[in-house]
Amino acid sequence: MNRRFRILSALLHYPDEALRAALPEITEAIATSGFGDRHARALARLCRRLAAGELLDRQEAYSTLFDRGRSCSLNLFEHVHGDTRNRGPAMVALVEAYHAAGWAAPANELPDYLPLFLEFLAVAPEPLTRDLLTQAAPILDQLHARLAGRGTADARAYAGVIAAMLAEAGRAPEAPPAPAEEDDPEAIDRAWEDAPVTFGPENDPDKEGARSKVAAMIKRLRTLRASQPTR
Repeated sequence: MNRRFRILSALLHYPDEALRAALPEITEAIATSGFGDRHARALARLCRRLAAGELLDRQEAYSTLFDRGRSCSLNLFEHVHGDTRNRGPAMVALVEAYHAAGWAAPANELPDYLPLFLEFLAVAPEPLTRDLLTQAAPILDQLHARLAGRGTADARAYAGVIAAMLAEAGRAPEAPPAPAEEDDPEAIDRAWEDAPVTFGPENDPDKEGARSKVAAMIKRLRTLRASQPTR
């Protein structure tokens, strides 16, 4: 299991009492899980911020960043397909990848929800993890830029989580901080529409090759799973 992905997943969840109670354990795990020094310091700062002040303030900041408009959505396919009919098949394909690796996604979350995606990466085979992270990297880069551009302490703290995730893909943030946006959801949606990002085999220059690689990977995972003895 990759503990770093479990930590990143926990820190991107809605800040409730359970998360607050787990912060001392998460802070300790950050220091011993193999993060680079810069990312470990950024994640520890987020832990301190989540533990400070009124919980309602932290919850309001989270909702303002991630739940109002598409610009900083934590649902990956929101940045690719929006509300179009293409989103359904993309969701199905991701669920199939989860199942092929022997992992069942919770029924109460969409499969492209970033904290859930990270939970899967924590237990997925390394080749599949690398492939999915590579595909998601352009979205993560744009999400980091949008959070960094908000200019608030909470947004900068959460941008540190995305930067740590990019580091797991062997990348550093490249997109410059996006200009601060209005809090009006329609303005946020307009900004999102102006700067689309891509994700998935259909956006690979070698489309057929990308589809073949994903299909072959899922087939191998299913074969491996079938060959394991039942307990």
